[in-house]
Amino acid sequence: MLMTIERESIQFDVLIVGGGPAGLSCAVRLMQLAREKGRPIEVALIEKGAEIGAHAISGAVLKPNALAELLPDHMEKGCPVESVVRGDALYCLTAHKAIALPLTPRPMRNEGCYIISLSRFTRWMGHLAEELGVNLFPGFAGKEVLYAEDGRSVTGVRTGDKGLGKDGSPKSNFEPGIDLLAKVTVFAEGARGSLVKTMAGRLGLYEECLPAVYETGIKEVIQLPAGSSCFNGSTVNDMHLMGYPLGLDTPGGGFIYEMSEDRIGIGYLTALCYEDAMLDPYDMFMRFKRHAFVADIIKGGKVIEQGARTVATGGYYSMPKLAVNGAVLVGGEAEIHNGPAIKGIHVGMKSGLLAAEAIVQALDADDVSASGLAAYPQAFEQSWVKTELWEGRNFAQALAKKGLAKFFHLGAQYFSRGRGFKDPLDMEADADTLKPLRPNGRIEETKSHYDGELYVDKLTGVYLSKTMHREDQPSHLIIPEPDVCSSRCYPQFRSPCTRFCPGNVYELELDQLSGKARIKLNPSNCFHCKTCDIKDPFGNIVWTCPEGGEGPGYTMV
Repeated sequence: MLMTIERESIQFDVLIVGGGPAGLSCAVRLMQLAREKGRPIEVALIEKGAEIGAHAISGAVLKPNALAELLPDHMEKGCPVESVVRGDALYCLTAHKAIALPLTPRPMRNEGCYIISLSRFTRWMGHLAEELGVNLFPGFAGKEVLYAEDGRSVTGVRTGDKGLGKDGSPKSNFEPGIDLLAKVTVFAEGARGSLVKTMAGRLGLYEECLPAVYETGIKEVIQLPAGSSCFNGSTVNDMHLMGYPLGLDTPGGGFIYEMSEDRIGIGYLTALCYEDAMLDPYDMFMRFKRHAFVADIIKGGKVIEQGARTVATGGYYSMPKLAVNGAVLVGGEAEIHNGPAIKGIHVGMKSGLLAAEAIVQALDADDVSASGLAAYPQAFEQSWVKTELWEGRNFAQALAKKGLAKFFHLGAQYFSRGRGFKDPLDMEADADTLKPLRPNGRIEETKSHYDGELYVDKLTGVYLSKTMHREDQPSHLIIPEPDVCSSRCYPQFRSPCTRFCPGNVYELELDQLSGKARIKLNPSNCFHCKTCDIKDPFGNIVWTCPEGGEGPGYTMV
């Protein structure tokens, strides 16, 4: 017998789903415009993390142009900048050497940009939004998109129920989710948003788009001994490194940035178009840290925070519709990222500003249909964000090429401002790129050595991310067809989920008699990076939101 749940509903003018830089920029700009026009606008923002910033992680180099547009006096308002980029360096790593490249590509030149902690930055922006009158609701996860009777007009979002037992039945502390209704809903969930994923087919968001592709980034903040940072007194405090250990066929690479208080931000990104089913992105990060050049920079240090997240890198040709009836998409949710520059915060923020301005126009005209919100995609096409993304429109596709073809395509794009030899250049979805292992072929599992301080294993990384989930709730990670794991995935790929997950969520249990494989889930370890939802070769892992307020608790990354 189904239980009837009575749900409270609350009406707003605008509902923003996600407390990252794009969503918060939209919220702040809406309130600025409301004050300028003397027009009250009721804005709510929900964030699935326990607080604003708890799930925010990035490199992070911030080009300050969008921030300066939004908040010209941001430094006077206490914007938390770790350091300002004095100079860049780009290295190609071989197994034993680091070769300094004489020229940093134009989009990667960051002098004058800010090095920030994204978790600190978004917390600061959250305080500003709240001061302006935005209703902030951290700890509330958007679980379901609400539609009008026509089934094609978004009317809001239902938040997740709290207090469900492992079998999905209500416990004594059960709290039903709330229907948050709005004239316009802004989806700002970040890369691979779970709500937008459910909307995509119904609303045709990705019709005629190239596949969305991603990189998984793992980042740490390392505390160095006082005065020992290689950046002290140096003209360079922003390093990017490519080559070893991934090689040049698989896109990816590392970064090392100067932070305040003798800390550095270090990370490694692995493109999820990789073909080797035995590859482990976390192991790539550890190998990168152990390279002689990198190890010398971080020696004597201690990891004080770690986290992981996927980055949408497909670029302009992967972008979905930006506006539909009753809703808009901003930031990483909309694949808005400057791949050649390895930066996405500033373009995400600008998309939030443009969306806010279009929303106010639509509210004034009392027309929140797709045509009423069309000022947003139109303004986007006329903005400097479009210019940046257009120049890199074939970048991810070129990076995915093998051997010399990669460099011919990249060179052609560099000198033709993004066009290259073919426009658009074809691209394959990340879930389709793994190559089956050869029958009876040699399988090598790489295991890094850990010291528990500077080189930490996956479970220690989960601890350092302050990731927390209530154990007795329904798993937010769904494997719809468990038999596929044993009958197809293990024989062909040796269960790659046990390697591509940076949090050891997926654990292989092998029956020695039958040879059948079973995947044991440890959802409490989940970073919410969504690599599993993207890379699983059979599309047999579905990431959904757990209870609000759970997951990582980032404060420095």
